Formats: sequence, C-alpha cells, structure tokens
Amino acid sequence: MKKLEIIGRERLPEIHDAALKILEETGVIFHHQEALAIFKKHGLQVEGQLVKFSRKLVEASMEKVPAQFTWKARNDSYTRIMGDGYLLQPAAGPVKVHDLEGKIREGTLEDYANFQKIYQSGDIYDLVGMIPVEPKDVDPQVKHLFMMYETLRHTDKPVNGFMTTGDQARAQLDMMEIAVGGRKEFENNHYMAVSIGVTTPLTYSWDPLETMIRYVKKNQVPTILCAPLAGVTSPYSMLGTAVLQNAEILAGIVLVQLLRPGHPVVYCPSAAVANMRTCGFSTGAPESMLINIANIQMALDYYKIPVRAMSGFTDAKVPDFQAGVETMQNLMMGMLSGAHLLNESVGILDNILTVSYEKTILDGEIISRIKRINQGITGVDQDLCVDSIQRVGHAGSYLTDPITVKNCRNRWSPLTSFWGTQNEWEEKGAIDAACRANQKARQILADASDCLIDQSLDRELRDYIEKECRNIGVNRQGAGSS
Repeated sequence: MKKLEIIGRERLPEIHDAALKILEETGVIFHHQEALAIFKKHGLQVEGQLVKFSRKLVEASMEKVPAQFTWKARNDSYTRIMGDGYLLQPAAGPVKVHDLEGKIREGTLEDYANFQKIYQSGDIYDLVGMIPVEPKDVDPQVKHLFMMYETLRHTDKPVNGFMTTGDQARAQLDMMEIAVGGRKEFENNHYMAVSIGVTTPLTYSWDPLETMIRYVKKNQVPTILCAPLAGVTSPYSMLGTAVLQNAEILAGIVLVQLLRPGHPVVYCPSAAVANMRTCGFSTGAPESMLINIANIQMALDYYKIPVRAMSGFTDAKVPDFQAGVETMQNLMMGMLSGAHLLNESVGILDNILTVSYEKTILDGEIISRIKRINQGITGVDQDLCVDSIQRVGHAGSYLTDPITVKNCRNRWSPLTSFWGTQNEWEEKGAIDAACRANQKARQILADASDCLIDQSLDRELRDYIEKECRNIGVNRQGAGSS
C-alpha cells in the first residue's frame, strides 16, 4: 500500500534547508566536554557549549547513516532487521500501573518483570526492555540493575536499554555483554538500542550525551528522540515544530557519525501539540501525529534512514472508548506512514504516565488489525473469480466453492474481540473486551517460564549486581521479583 503522507515531497528540501539554517546560524547547546572536544577536533565552530554546524558536514554525516541494521537477539529466531517493515517497541516512561485488579497505583519491580513476560509472549511484541513502569519499590540508585536483570531473565528478544546516567548506561551494557557471552560477541553485533532525549529547544544535556557516547563506543545503537511541545517548547506551527525537531535530530546524528562513521542511528520524531488551556501535551490530538509524519517523511524519503514513531498513546485514564479511539488513530497513522519502529506501541494511558496490563493486550489487537489493513489485497484475494461466478451461476452459494473451501481458514481473526452470537457471548459470561484482555494477561503470566537463563548466567548476573551495589554503597535488594 502507498504510505500515508501529509506534505508534498517538494516541501522536504524546504524543511531540510530551514533546519540547516538553524544549525549553521543558531546552533545547538551540548553540555558535555567530550562531545565538545569531538566537534572542535572536526573543525566545527564551538563557542563555550554552543556548537554551530556547517551544511557540508551535516549532509556528509547523513550520507553515512545506513538504511538498515540487524538488531540481534540472544535467541536468533527473534533477530530483526531495523529499516525493513516495522517493529513494535514496548512502553517507556510510565510511573503508574493500571493493574489487573483495576487499581491505578505506583509500579513495582514485579510489575516491571510481568510486562517483560508479556512482551516475550507471542509475535505481536518484537522488542523487550525499556521502562514500561518505574519500579518504586527499588532504590533509585540501583533500580537500573534490577530492571536489566528482569529483562535478561525473562526474555530473549532484541533489547531496548533505557536512558539514565552514564554509569547506569555502562552497567546495562556490561550486563548485556555478560548475557551474550563476552565482549567480542557483544561489540561485533547490535544487541541494544537506547533512546537519547534532546532537551527542546536546541539543547543536549550531559546524561543523554554520556549514554550515547557509551553506546556508540560499544557498537550499540542510539535512537535520537525529540519530543517538542508545539506552542510551548517549539513553534505553534506544525511545520515550524517539524523544522526544529529535524534540526535537533540532525545535530545528534552528526555527533554519532563523528564518533563512529557509518554507525547506525534511528531518527525519532516524537512531537505533540500543546493543550493550550493547560500548556500540557495532548497525545490524543490528531495534530501530534501529523507533525511527526512530516518528519517521518524526511527520514524515509529525504535522508533514507531508519525512523521511529511514537504511536500507541492516549490521554485516556482507563482502557475505555477514548483510549481505543485515540490509540487506533495514533497507531494507524504511525504504521501507515511507513515508520520502521513504533514506540509506546502498547499499554499506554494518561499521556504516558500510566501503563495498563489490559490495554497492553487490547493494543495487540489494534496492531494486528492495522498490519492486516496494511497488507492490502494480496494472494488469492486478487483472483477475479470469473470461473467461480459462472460456475455458481444464479441464486447459488459460494460456501462450498473450491476457492472458499481451500481458503476459509485464512481470514484475519481478532485477538480479544468477540465475534460469536449473542447466546454464545452470554454463555461465555457476557464479558467485554477489557475483561477478556484481563483474562488473557493473567493466563500469559501464569504460563510464563520462571526463568529463561541458565543457573550459571543467573549467578554471574547476580554477582555483578552485588558488586555494583557495593560500589554504589547501597544494600543489595532482592534481585528477582518473580
């Protein structure tokens, strides 16, 4: 199917040129001495922490970014190609959980582990890791260790790291290196990616830069994330925000290419329009994804590099009609735009403040529906069936026609929606889709393996956690919640 586009391709060079004007004349602040030293070494204009970029360097850097890369999993059957089709990424950033009892509360390490188990199940969820919910029952100084441990313990799909501090990024990389069998194997493959957040407007702070540099030096992949708020931290105009977002992402990509020419990087537009009544951001607004699709077009059609889209979010507080409408809107716009990586794709509520078990399952069906829509009319469905029409003739039935009999089990079917009769629905308890999703989540967790790693690797990871806790000066807490 043709990609969803919201601006004409003739406008893409305008956005590129406008972004270059900002980079050349206004520049970007970098709060990191090593990054500034790298820019100076390559002849950029550096004034204190302000860096100004030449058109020649930016365009040369963009030419070096590969169009695809292999995102390796510990289980090779889950290894994926980033830049070919789309991958579904888990939730990232919520601090609360809408649990299976219907309560909204602070998240725990057990919740964190449970979401990793759900992401490991089935083929809807391509990737694992990130921070689907902040575990509030673990010391903030060491929670990164336990989150990474739970990810490695319960999954073997490609891993998303999480942007924290430089030392915490180093620890995540160390643990993944242990899990895959050592430094050589780890650094020869792209096992991890991490979101590097820009502070809009036009600023990179120390922690994301330190995380980026550590990942690139270990041959792992940064995804440059901008989340401007149109009318508050970026221009009110949607294309004005697209220009600013483009400039900020290009600045980060240049640094990656100066660190390691030809290294993969992902372009990640994540803008939202402001709710001008509150000055908060409104993820349910159609305009938010319209801005990002302009940038997705830049990545796909102008720069020809991998691109990620924020997708499955909503302003709704519970998995209700609003949540379904806004999530379907945003996921469909993101997936049909051609984005390669769909972030915040499942479970999100309340503008990324809450993650829901039930909605994680429900969103899986939305994704499945959009995948089917995106396939269009293929295979046997392209047959004009003239022979069948003539064979059945007048007032006949196609139910026993050979084409029907051969293909009748191949139609798409729902994951949580109910398609039976009223009587069948009542016999099964007369429950709604959210209740069925609740039951399915409980079943997934009941069926999940206690641990996917062997005892020797488990012991090695626990030893590493103990050493890190001693170095930080925090008493070791329980290394497993499940």
